[in-house]
This record gives sequence, C-alpha cells and structure tokens, in this order.
Amino acid sequence: MRLIISNTRFFISFFSILVLVTLSSAAMAASGPGEKANVPEPQGSLRGRFIVGKLPADASTTGGAPAFAPAQVEVRSEQGQLVARLPVDASGNFGISALAPGRYDVHVLQDGVEKAPGTAIDVVAGGEAEITLTDAAAPPAAADSTSADQAPAPAPAPLFKPTDGFFRRWGKAYVADWTATAPSDPNPPKRRGTPPPISSPPFPAADWPIGATQEIGAPDYQTYMLQQAIDKDPLKLSKVKWYGWASIGANGSTNNRGNAGKGIAANFPSAYDEFPNTIVLDQLALYTEKLADTTQTDHFDWGFRLTNLYGQDYRFTTSHGMFSQQLLVKNSQYGYDPVMFYVDLYFPKLGKGADLRIGRYISLPDIEAQLAPNNYTYSHSILYTVDCYTQLGADLTTKIDDHWTIQVGISPGCDTMPWTTDAKVTGNTCLVYTWRNGGDALNTCDNTINDGEYAYNNLTAFYETWYHKINEHWHTDTEAWYQYMKDTPNMYWYNTGVSPGPLDTRHSPTPWPEHTAAGVTLNFGAVCADPRKPASQQPARCYAPEWAITNYVEHDFWNHQASLNIRNEIVNDIKGQRTGTPGYYEEHMVGFDFWVGSTITFRPEVSYTHTFSPYGLHALDIGPGASVAAISNLAPGETSAQAMGLIGAKTQALTLAADVIWHF
Repeated sequence: MRLIISNTRFFISFFSILVLVTLSSAAMAASGPGEKANVPEPQGSLRGRFIVGKLPADASTTGGAPAFAPAQVEVRSEQGQLVARLPVDASGNFGISALAPGRYDVHVLQDGVEKAPGTAIDVVAGGEAEITLTDAAAPPAAADSTSADQAPAPAPAPLFKPTDGFFRRWGKAYVADWTATAPSDPNPPKRRGTPPPISSPPFPAADWPIGATQEIGAPDYQTYMLQQAIDKDPLKLSKVKWYGWASIGANGSTNNRGNAGKGIAANFPSAYDEFPNTIVLDQLALYTEKLADTTQTDHFDWGFRLTNLYGQDYRFTTSHGMFSQQLLVKNSQYGYDPVMFYVDLYFPKLGKGADLRIGRYISLPDIEAQLAPNNYTYSHSILYTVDCYTQLGADLTTKIDDHWTIQVGISPGCDTMPWTTDAKVTGNTCLVYTWRNGGDALNTCDNTINDGEYAYNNLTAFYETWYHKINEHWHTDTEAWYQYMKDTPNMYWYNTGVSPGPLDTRHSPTPWPEHTAAGVTLNFGAVCADPRKPASQQPARCYAPEWAITNYVEHDFWNHQASLNIRNEIVNDIKGQRTGTPGYYEEHMVGFDFWVGSTITFRPEVSYTHTFSPYGLHALDIGPGASVAAISNLAPGETSAQAMGLIGAKTQALTLAADVIWHF
C-alpha cells in the first residue's frame, strides 16, 4: 500500500510539473516575453495579382493583361520556409491576412513548377503590402503600400554595441531570437529545387530526413547563438561555426524496477527514457562545422563536421571499437562519444549536385535520429531503438533531378569500427523518389549488404519510408523494415551457464553472444527454441529475423511555435535478438513540442507499451533478457507465470516523460 501511495504521489507531482511547464511554455510561445498572453502581435497582410506575359506599364492589382487562373502563389520566409500556398482566382487575384511582419519571397507555380524567380516584399505591422506578378522571366517590381504618408522605416540599429562583451552579446542574441527581432540577411542564399515541405520550427528540419548528406540545394537554416557572440555580428558569421545544445529529460513510469547505477534499463525497449522514474542529462553536444554551399552549381565546395556528445544517450550512439568499453565493459549510465566526424565534398556538375561524405555519420534511412533536436519527440520508437545507428565509411549522394536521388556507400558495418573482429566489408544503397512538388517522398534502402552472419549489430536491413504532406499544418511519416542476422548464437547456453569451450562464437557447439563482460549482454543472441526445453533439444544457432512498422502524424500550430506528435507502432522481434525477449511490441505515444524562438524546446509526452510474448514470457520492467534467463532455469515444478512473478516482469507500461533542449 505504501508503494502504491508513493507511486501515486510521484505521478501526481510529476504530472503537475509537466502541466505547469507546458502552460508556461505555451504562454511564452503565444505571446512572447514581456507581453500579455491575451494581446496578439500586430500583423500585416499581402494582396496581389498574377498577370500573363510582360508587365504593362500601368499594371496594378486592378488592371493589366488577363490573369492566368490555373496557378498558385507560394509565400516563403527569407530562409526559404513555406509560409502559405495561395489559390489564384479567375481574375488573377490572391491574398493573405495575418502575416507576421517581415520580408517574404513570393513565387508563382503552375502545376507545381515555379514560373519565374521569386519576388521579395516587406510586410509591416498594420499595413497591407501589394504586389503584381508575371510569368515573364524578369522578376517584377514589388511595392509596399502601407500608407501614403508613412515615412520609410529607419535602418535597424546593430544588434551588438562595440562595448558589449562576449556574454552580453550572447544574451542579446537570445533575446532577439525570443522576441523575433533578430536581424535577417538582406541577400539570403536562394534555395534550388522544390520548396521545403514543412516548417522548422516546430519540426526538426524543413526537409524530409535523409542521412549521410547535406540537403542538396538547401541553404543553411540553422541559428547560431554562440557563434553570434564569438563573431560580434549576426550577419557576418564565419564559415566555421561552433554550436550545440544541452538536453535534460525526466520520466515517471509504472515500471519501477530499473536501476541506472547497475545499468538495469527497465523502460527498455523505450529509449531515450530507458531508466524509469529518473531525471537525467541526456545530451550535452558541441558541434564544429563548415557547410558546403550546395545552393550554387558553379564550383566545387567542401565542408566538415565534428560532433562531441556526453550524456546518457551515448548508450545509443556507441560504436564497437570507439570508446565502447564505457558501455560494453562497464555498462556505465553516462559516457562520451564522438558521434560524427566527416568531410563533405560537393560536386555541382554531377547530376544536379552530389555530396561525397567520408567519415563517421548517421545511418542513411530512418524518420528519427540520435541527436535530440533532430527528433520529433523526446523518446524514440522501438523500431528506431533496435536498428542501425552510425556507420564509418564513404557515401555518395547524387541528386539526379527534382524527383530522383540515389545513394551508394561502403563501410565496415553498422556501429562497428574497421579495426574490430566484427568488421565486414559492407555496402549500402538508397533510392529516393520525390513528387508533388516535394510534398511526398519515398525512400527505399538496403542498408547492410554483406554475408549477414552474426556479429556486432550486423543487421541485414531493408527499409521503406514514406513522407506525406497532407496540407500546410499536417503531415505523416511511415517507416517499415525487415532485418535479420544468420547463425545467431542460442541464448540458452549463456543463460544456463554452459561453457562455450575454447572455440569461437562461430564454431562452438554451445556459443555465447558477444559482450557479456558487464554482467549482461548488450548484443543479444537469439531465443532459438522454447527456453524451457532441455539442452538436448536446443540448437546451437538459428536465423534471427524481425520486422517493424511505425507511423507519425504531425500537426503544426501556434504560428510554427508548437506541434502535436502522434506515434503508433508495432515491432515483431521474432527471436528476441534485438530486445532480449521475443514477441510483439505495440507502442502508442502522444506528445507536444513547444518552442521559444528557435532556441528552447520543451517536449512532454505520454506513451503506452504492450507486449505479447510466447512461452509465458513478460518483456517489461526487467533488465533486457531477464525473463528469458528466468524460464531457462526453472526449478522443478515451477511455471513461467511463477518465474515472471518472482522477477516482477510485466506486459504493459505507461510512461509520462519530457525533456527541455537549450540550443547554443
């Protein structure tokens, strides 16, 4: 009873904190610092007309050549992010109200194809900007008709004063970001190709995810608080930039048998909130980066990235042979990992641009990514938790045209350094098809092309991912994979303590899985047969497959300062090789992202997990693989149900979780 009361108080307290922080973040996102929540920010409006042919001398929004009705107008921010897509009526007129003050690029589309270069126009608070567009090659002039007697706005004062020190500049950069008063580049680089399908914020990126490459043709959308303080001028940043973030997470769960100090991740296979009822430093990340300029097609360019990560999440980025003793030998809660170190070589004349990436990079497929700001939600899907994370090698991404992109690469395998015994020459290839002016993308990948034999994370994996924009505020992402390892050691021998003998894993008649020094195995073998059967009925090895499908539904609201995130998935770990316990795993999650400017993110969520396992196994609220070990060693007359009760294993879990990301 005390335990129930204690847990109830914990949940009430934790949920109350989530609600209070959510409401606070929402008020800040909606009204901005120093304003009352019920006072809306002054808005402007835009109206205009589209005219076929050259612009007549007396053209205006009420006269000129006949309109071209089957057209659309796109309004984009200076950074190239889509703000609105407007219909053009039979007279060529279009318009939008409630635009935030700022500079916009206005483009005309016919059948999804841009008819002419975009036209820049300024929208001011309380004013109405007017514009006349034509399908002629030369960009037309734009006029701001806010009012006849309104004097031109004075040039904005510099953000930083010469007397400002480093920390004062840093603080001013944040205030400008939070109050939407940061200066903007008057001549931003123009985007090539299709427009960005979604907005960032509130989503991790404005383009659909693609690994091992820059987004070819896209300008740099990133904000750099630290670099502004270093360079003293937000509009003249150096090409080499320093930036990063700190993310702190917490969760309250019905799982209560975890122990972070002993490495018992009782929330697993949920990640990155794997240790229940804790507050943790998930990530402290520092980037040093130079981006290649892929918006141009004139000359070769290059870039690089160095990423240093410390925190609990190193457990999901560790590569065998690269500081991996922290996890594979010590099973430490916190650790360090150099997640990415690579160079990008950009060849503008190969197709519509090609990027050759050499070094350690994030695996090619997947909706999700390891780094906190690159993910919709705090936690990750089970599908993502148990597949490939990083590769070290070379990958060439070639944009054939606005529809087709192809990737080919070579590496020593998933999450494996080339100097380890697990390394194998491994190929990979992906083909991306994009249509509906960038609104849909289909990514087909074979991520590991080798012999498929058991080794550290040597997952032969086939992926299909579909990204679909429903409208300006809704989109959905769906990912499915099938993966396997051949000749996987039967966990029975390790769980019952039968010695593997002098032979290696591949040749022993009673093989153990790899990496058991931490008292647990973090590279599971397979449950090849009913663990309750005697040794005489247990095979040495078996084929270990699994399949999974995950869907995200995403909603953008509060003027791109918040999102609703819904995730549903099912994973069938047929032999338990990825999770430690065979069976079906279903997970359902609802969460939100709330942004303050582009530099603070708060992500609360609630998730429900349910498992269905054979042999009377329960998969939750245990150390991974503990339930299989328990029924492999039943006492005479003991049942699976009794064993599950003794170790406290469960089949269902409810978890409230949240994190805060501070970008610098």
